[in-house]
Amino acid sequence: GNHDVKVKQGPGAAPGATPTDLNQSTGLERAEILGKMDGKDIFDLAPLEVHVRGTKTNPTIIRSRDPIRYVGCSGVPGEHHEVQWLLIDQSHEFDRCDQCGNVYKWSAYEPDENFPGSPAQGGLHHH
Repeated sequence: GNHDVKVKQGPGAAPGATPTDLNQSTGLERAEILGKMDGKDIFDLAPLEVHVRGTKTNPTIIRSRDPIRYVGCSGVPGEHHEVQWLLIDQSHEFDRCDQCGNVYKWSAYEPDENFPGSPAQGGLHHH
């Protein structure tokens, strides 16, 4: 069975005109552009500021739209070490840096109407 898949796409350019990124973007690229126009970074690429060491009862929360996310830990305040790359997995109770002991926990982002595949968009469609 066929079903309709809602695709967010730009209007395209007028005949004979060169399209802008906003005119022709679709999917994640369009979501990123629209988010930036609203002053939002939908991919949240800013470094995570850790002010206190995460523990099992109060972990450092890592938000993700995917079931896993890679995080580079460089230590907690007062203790710095070389970057240790960790795989933060939603199926794990928690993940811990073996250099400084900081405890991380995966958490889902809130639904975002600009992000394709979010529940607000009707979820992901697999074919």
